[in-house]
Amino acid sequence: MAGKIDQRLSELGIELPNAAKPVANFIPCVQTGNTLFVSGQVTQWNSKYLHIGKVGRDISLEDGQKAARVCALNVLAHARAFLGDLDRVARVVMVQGFVNAIPEFVDHPKVINGASDLLVEVFGDAGKHARFALGAGSLPFNVAVEIAAVLEVR
Repeated sequence: MAGKIDQRLSELGIELPNAAKPVANFIPCVQTGNTLFVSGQVTQWNSKYLHIGKVGRDISLEDGQKAARVCALNVLAHARAFLGDLDRVARVVMVQGFVNAIPEFVDHPKVINGASDLLVEVFGDAGKHARFALGAGSLPFNVAVEIAAVLEVR
């Protein structure tokens, strides 16, 4: 039987991608006590990289927000694969957002809202979190956004 969060995802018409295997020497999730650290997730959807390029040049602000949302969906996919059930997530504690942007771009927080908005949409008040949003000169595979997260788990 699907948990409450899986039911919520279904109600919202949200599908999660497959949890991708790491491409380097790290693991996707580490739990210590009741804290789950989810490694940085990029704009990968079932083995295909989406939203390639720099925000402010190749990628619009709106597409950057879509890219951040894809990253957050990957965070959830990995959390579910690790925990077995997203109902075990008690709270989203922190989101760490990186935007592959041109030096003149200044709306990094607006881009990362794509991830933050999704997490609040899915978890309600438990999805409200601390975060940072910063610009990066480049990101792996030239993707537009990378998101990591810290979750409190039951």
